[in-house]
Amino acid sequence: MKKIGLVGGTGPESTLMYYKELNTRIDRMTDGRAMPDVAIESVNFRRAWEYVERGQYDLLADYLAEKVNSLTAGGAEIVSLTAGTMHIVLDKIREQTKTELVSIPRAVCREAMKNGYHKIGLLGTIFTMEQDYMKADFREAGIEVVIPDKADRELVARRILEELENGIVKETTLKEFQEIIRKMKDLDGIEAVVLGCTELPMILNRDNCPVPCLDSVDIHINELIERAAAD
Repeated sequence: MKKIGLVGGTGPESTLMYYKELNTRIDRMTDGRAMPDVAIESVNFRRAWEYVERGQYDLLADYLAEKVNSLTAGGAEIVSLTAGTMHIVLDKIREQTKTELVSIPRAVCREAMKNGYHKIGLLGTIFTMEQDYMKADFREAGIEVVIPDKADRELVARRILEELENGIVKETTLKEFQEIIRKMKDLDGIEAVVLGCTELPMILNRDNCPVPCLDSVDIHINELIERAAAD
């Protein structure tokens, strides 16, 4: 089993999910014979988020590349970011590290293709919804991506930053998200929705989502495990 390296802390809640699920799933997969070697380089979330908000992408890439290089220097063979938004500089990080990072958007796109979806909704931070880094793989695969209207985008982004990033899960917020997804289903005809922020699975799942949900954390973790277990 290859050593897995995670660039975490963006935010802490999703990093906890990754660590717990990697250990639980690999333990189960090996019938209790093994758990993975996992290294985590945790970033200063406030610093990273400030770079994103200010559009200082070179500084963000430098900061995250430093973390990736620390992981590979420590023996990590499978490396990934644990936040969708940080993929905004994925290509820049690859250039600086020469490391093939396991991409969240690419993993989720493959899952959407496997399920035969042609039109999907996308929820996430304002940057994930409005910029291209989470959509490009889908577009190349011929899958249309729909995002909420401006007011709903701002609401989703605010709830992620003010609540979910701080471990706060509210029933009222769930109902807001459900209504936004229903609106995209009724008005835009989405077949499924991508949970494009790795904190969204804290509140949305296959049991309460109005359409099938593509859980980026679940899908990404499965891909990490598959690669770590490969010869």
